Amino acid sequence: MFKLSDKGRGIRDMFDAIAPRYDLLNRLLSLGIDRRWRTFAVGQLQIPEGGKVLDVATGTGDVALEIAARTPDSVRIVGEDFTQGMLVLGKEKIAQSPFAHRIVLVNAPCESMPHPGGLFDGVTIAFGIRNVVDRLAGLREMVRVLKPGGRAVILEFSNPRSKFFKNLYYFYFRKVLPFVGGLISKRSAYQYLPDSVLEFPDQERFKALMAEAGFSDLRHFDLTFGIATVYVGVRP
Repeated sequence: MFKLSDKGRGIRDMFDAIAPRYDLLNRLLSLGIDRRWRTFAVGQLQIPEGGKVLDVATGTGDVALEIAARTPDSVRIVGEDFTQGMLVLGKEKIAQSPFAHRIVLVNAPCESMPHPGGLFDGVTIAFGIRNVVDRLAGLREMVRVLKPGGRAVILEFSNPRSKFFKNLYYFYFRKVLPFVGGLISKRSAYQYLPDSVLEFPDQERFKALMAEAGFSDLRHFDLTFGIATVYVGVRP
């Protein structure tokens, strides 16, 4: 049985604490752009009729619902998250949607998925991979649960390459975001966010990590001046 590290438990508890305001803050702090990023990411999947998709770090289910909205009714989706508080809210949101019969939620960490190998036609994770303590293990699990030829689509914050835009971005992340987040939710969580983004590897290094985990045909797409990046990899 997988045991979370102290760091992992701290991250899980932090997201439990901010779960009630998580969706609101995402909309406010990204000015709604996060929706367009998710739509683009889901568009990179190739899911056949009757296929299965796993959304890792599903949170309150935004990506799972987007997948359901953009795939045939025969496609089934599993949303997985290690934070119980997020899943409680996600269950309520999904129950009120027209896709409740197609989405199930599972409480599990990325590094240890309770799914048989080769089960899914696609795997997604949005703004979650940087919170996985053992990223290589998490990526290897994604490879394991994918069918051969299945795609993983990873959406994550990144660092803009333009020096001017990077300075604005860093000011926003280090000053504005923790202040606004602290007014509505838990300030420490929104101090953690910029730290975790700045620590995350650049596009080439992250693709190298995906290759080490076993992915092939690696590509990435920078979005909104490089604020976010979508990575696509295939299980050989």
